[in-house]
Amino acid sequence: MTDGQERAWADLSDRYVLDVPRDAAVTSIAPGAAIEPVEVWGRRARLIAEIGSGQGHAIVHASSSRPDEDFLAIEVFTAGLARTMLEADRAEVRNLRLVEANAPEVLQHLLPPASLDELWVFFPDPWHKNKHNKRRLVTAEFAALAARSLTDGGVLRLATDWEDYARQMRDVLDGACGFTRAFEGEWAPRFEGRILTAFEHKGERAGRSIRDLTYRRIPE
Repeated sequence: MTDGQERAWADLSDRYVLDVPRDAAVTSIAPGAAIEPVEVWGRRARLIAEIGSGQGHAIVHASSSRPDEDFLAIEVFTAGLARTMLEADRAEVRNLRLVEANAPEVLQHLLPPASLDELWVFFPDPWHKNKHNKRRLVTAEFAALAARSLTDGGVLRLATDWEDYARQMRDVLDGACGFTRAFEGEWAPRFEGRILTAFEHKGERAGRSIRDLTYRRIPE
């Protein structure tokens, strides 16, 4: 991290970062480590989580413009979380919390079942080489964890600039129990609540189409 990010971590992590029990790895979550959102945020409100929040551009913008809702940023890179805290502090955001952890373990162990109203997965690592495709986040196993975490009627929003990954995501979610499409046609319209980030600009400059998908949690 830069010196500024180191200072941000020292000065702001107590306010923003969740201190969670770990399993074997640094970014793991120990089984039985579930939080109670009402206690963490100090109120009962809609809860939105973003997986792979990066430097926090999308979630800081969302949390600062939607103060009546609560937000959780899930990220494995410390520098990105530090940058997120800096931006959140400048914007005087108080309804945002961060967790440095592997997303599937957050969904499985940290968040109680049916605790999320929305789950965002924007521009996840495409692992675009065929031999690396198995490392992609959005799989049938992930879909099951997402369904577990969302309330009935909750929304899963995804976006990517890699066509083959977009199609894989769509195939996975179309076949997943507990989800139904919340869009008509081939792709969902662009989510207006997502600001343009560096990843999206990069994809557009490379000539790649941005694909959005939206699914709604339904009782199984």
